[in-house]
Amino acid sequence: MAAKQDPEALAAARPLLTDLYQVTMALGYWRAGRAHDPAEFELFFRQCPFGGSFALAAGLRDCVRFLRAFRLRDADVQFLASVLPPDTDPAFFQHLRALDSSGVTVRALPEGSLAFPGVPLLQVSGPLLLVQLLETPLLCLVSYASLVATNAARLRLIAGPEKRLLDLGLRRAQGPDGGLTASTYSYLGGFDGSSNVLAGQLRGVPVVGTLAHSFVTSFSGTEVPPDPMLAPAAGQGPRVDLTTCVEAWLERVCAHLGLGVQDPHPGERAAFVAYALAFPRAFQGLLDTYSVRRSGLPNFLAVALALGELGYQAVGVRLDSGDLLQQAQEIRGLFRTTAAQFQMPWLESVPIAVSNNIDEEELARLAQEGSEVNVIGIGTSMVTCPRQPSLGCVYKLVSVGGQPRMKLTEDPDKQTLPGSKAAFRLLGSDGSLLLDVLQLAEEPPPQAGQELRIWPRGARESCLVRPAQLCKPLPSLAESRAFAQLSLSRLSPAHRRLEQPALYQVALSEKLQALVHRLRAGASL
Repeated sequence: MAAKQDPEALAAARPLLTDLYQVTMALGYWRAGRAHDPAEFELFFRQCPFGGSFALAAGLRDCVRFLRAFRLRDADVQFLASVLPPDTDPAFFQHLRALDSSGVTVRALPEGSLAFPGVPLLQVSGPLLLVQLLETPLLCLVSYASLVATNAARLRLIAGPEKRLLDLGLRRAQGPDGGLTASTYSYLGGFDGSSNVLAGQLRGVPVVGTLAHSFVTSFSGTEVPPDPMLAPAAGQGPRVDLTTCVEAWLERVCAHLGLGVQDPHPGERAAFVAYALAFPRAFQGLLDTYSVRRSGLPNFLAVALALGELGYQAVGVRLDSGDLLQQAQEIRGLFRTTAAQFQMPWLESVPIAVSNNIDEEELARLAQEGSEVNVIGIGTSMVTCPRQPSLGCVYKLVSVGGQPRMKLTEDPDKQTLPGSKAAFRLLGSDGSLLLDVLQLAEEPPPQAGQELRIWPRGARESCLVRPAQLCKPLPSLAESRAFAQLSLSRLSPAHRRLEQPALYQVALSEKLQALVHRLRAGASL
């Protein structure tokens, strides 16, 4: 019943979205009589993505939704029985049928928090068999969401606060689930909206979209609108034949631009008129179907000025090919001269939107001062994260039965930190991020103004810090988006740098450092 009331439940992951070895381990735990042993796992990453110094934590809402709905159906259990050894004890499958997440506790960084290597994004505790089964789905739900949110945050930092950024990547996404995740978490990371209608329906992401080249090329110019009449925006006065009005304006516009009236494509103009009749208060022109200067621009201006006479204002133009920066600057200049020529001052500030395989480098170019670009649509570079396709999150056991567990390997980077832990973010007196401290759960929390001895990870010596205040969490999707932007603003310029940033410090408490040392020493005996 709850699933029917919650439209987001339609997007929840299913329990068998997992790796088979989680199920074989579950059988091993059950057979050893350890299914109910209390255990805790931590989900974290080892390196910041994209060569940067931060990530944004995302996917928590999806994890909570997944856990609330977690239940293996009869069909799920029957399938597992078909892939496990045929002599598996039927009582194991009865155990699986009874599983739910009521005994699972999740502690997490709030959605939209800055996250750093080694600091848990999720801490998952509960019965050993069950929390082991949760490994793959939780990694799947958190890793890509956090990667996309971080990618969006980087693009927002490059674009600055004024440009509108739109996610147009659904058609380029890795399947429908990847598309929905990308649209959701690009918004969290700082984008203003998405073309993805399902993300609007299920997640509340603002949806945007106007027209494509196919709409323009579908018209030849011979079409006659069934009703070309349009009433003034104020609702008073006689209705006007928009097609006739546009043709009259075309002559004036072409004379102003030094073009012949035969130059602009008639099919493109017919498409613009059709769109304007459907959306007189939201008319936007796609200018580059044929020729921006000789066709798209004059056709747009003719329709926009005809609408302007009736009290409507066009909401923008879009460019999808060529040198976007140069064209935007030229179009803005022509908007200004045309606005002055025909006393339509609103035309000067009509937003210019651009798209077409925009990556970080092109975005930096479009965001420079004086670019005249207002709206930037990013598709492939948003949803595929081409600079780094995976965040590389891991899910590691840190305690069983209240006893700490630590993975020791020949690779120091892959060693884990033992024990149930608490994470604290310390801020400097100016409110900027100072460092993150990991300590054992039983230790008292750091106190503002009190000295704290810590061990920066990888350091040979401890040091003392005196935090000024502790970072407090903020909670939902729009609120998390605002929280993410607030978090990013607290990064120092050295940490916010996208190329060769300074390393953000994560440190261990003295007690946790001592536990690590003791377990390492014990393992080497």
